[in-house]
Formats: sequence, structure tokens, C-alpha cells
Amino acid sequence: MGALIDGKAIADKINEKVAEKVSLLKKQKITPKLAVILVGKDKPSQTYVKKKGQAAQKAGMAFKLHKINSTITTKQLIKKIEEIQNDKDLSGIIVQLPLPKHINTNSVLNTIKPEIDVDCLTNVNLGKLVMKTNFLVPPTPGAVMSIIHKLNIDLIGKNVTIIGAGPLVGKPLAIMMMNEYASVTVCNSKTKDTKEKCLASDIIITGVGKKNILRKDMVSPGVIVIDTGVSFEQKKMSGDVNVKEILDKVAYVTPTPGGVGPITVARLLLNTIICCEHNNNIK
Repeated sequence: MGALIDGKAIADKINEKVAEKVSLLKKQKITPKLAVILVGKDKPSQTYVKKKGQAAQKAGMAFKLHKINSTITTKQLIKKIEEIQNDKDLSGIIVQLPLPKHINTNSVLNTIKPEIDVDCLTNVNLGKLVMKTNFLVPPTPGAVMSIIHKLNIDLIGKNVTIIGAGPLVGKPLAIMMMNEYASVTVCNSKTKDTKEKCLASDIIITGVGKKNILRKDMVSPGVIVIDTGVSFEQKKMSGDVNVKEILDKVAYVTPTPGGVGPITVARLLLNTIICCEHNNNIK
């Protein structure tokens, strides 16, 4: 019988560290401040933003949510971001994804100043990740690495399969794991033998956002499965992995909800603290 990974417990430890750092910063008359830009009324995005705001305020940070109508143009949104990030007290800023289809997401994200890019999605920060000169890591890949380290797993020589090659999880996570000398395979929608690749893996990570992508016949005994995907069906949240099917076969698996999600929020707050310290020259 496999074990469920308690994401909340891992997140709580990170949040304790964040709260301690916020307290120390406030003693120096510095209050970390996080701004979130939410375009439109996407229900899952509203849920995520609410959780981020609650977590930031619980940690003692200043939090500002900017709600913007979905009819805004790329040019107007870029101008709005430039205005918001001129706030000298701002420690971090994120643009909640996905954006409406008519907006050029890449142009918008690269408007963000790299030094307050707490989602680590600018070309500059992703480039630094590749070259191992980064001081930030993207929150969800960072959450996966928090789980790996909590389980005391040495990635050297491990066979890792990542299902999903997106810029939020798959691509940066592959880089981070290769930087720790794992042998990484990334599967996308055109991959023909995903099942075989999964069966040959020590660790499987999913990041697709589609229910039941990973089933029992795709996992070998004793594998570790980390599910970063999220989808909603009749307001019910699901991950990519059929946990009930695979639980008696794997060593560890993350549930949804309660797995990667809380850790991602905690890592976002940690990034906000890191940026605050970095920009105030605090070692």
C-alpha cells in the first residue's frame, strides 16, 4: 500500500519560515508586498487568487489584488502592469494565468521586472534557471522539488518522466531536475509511447490538467507519483492521476486537493520574501 503525500504539512513548514522572515523584515521597517493581477472572471483563477491572498495576509504580508476586465487589450494590460510595478514598496507581482485568448501572454509576462517576478516566468528568469544563475524558481516546480527533498530522494541517476511540456511546470521542472543530474524524459501530446516511458520511471510527474491521464497500468511497483495538474468538473477539483487506482501499487502519490497546491502557494510567498530581501540587499 502506497502513502499519500501530505502537501499541507510540507506547506506549513515553508509558511512558518515565511512568517519568521516577514517578522524580521518588519523589525527593519520593511513589509513585503505582493500584487496579483486577475484579468476576467475565470472561476479556477478566482479560487487560486483568493488562496494566495489569504496566505499572504496570514503570513503578515501586504497584498493587493487588481481585478481587470477581460476586454482589456495587450497594450492596455502592459501599461497597467508598468503602472502597478512602479510602486517602490512592491516585493512581488504575478499575472494570474491563463489570460484571455486575445492577449499576448508572452509580451505581458515579459513586462514584469525580473527582480519582482515571483512566478519566475519572464524570459530573463527562465534563462537564468537554464544557466543555474537563478535566485528564484517557479512555485509549482519548486513545490515538486520540496516534495522530492522532503522524501529524501537523491535525484542523481533517477529516471524521471514528466507528462506535460508547458512553460509553467514541465519545461522548468525538467531543467531543475537535470540540474540535479536526473535522467529526464518529457512527454507531450504527440508522444507515442508515454505508457512505456512511465513504466520505466522511478518518478512520474504530471502537469496536464486533464482527469485520469495516469492510470494503474502505466505505473510500476514502488514508483513515486507527483500530480501538478488541476481540472474542474461540475465545480469538483481533480488532478491528472487516478489516485484510487494506483495507491496500492506506488510508493508515494500526491492527492488532489491537498498535494502540490498548498506547497505552490507557500513557494510563491517564499519567492516574495526572497525578492524582498534581494531588492533590499538583505543577506
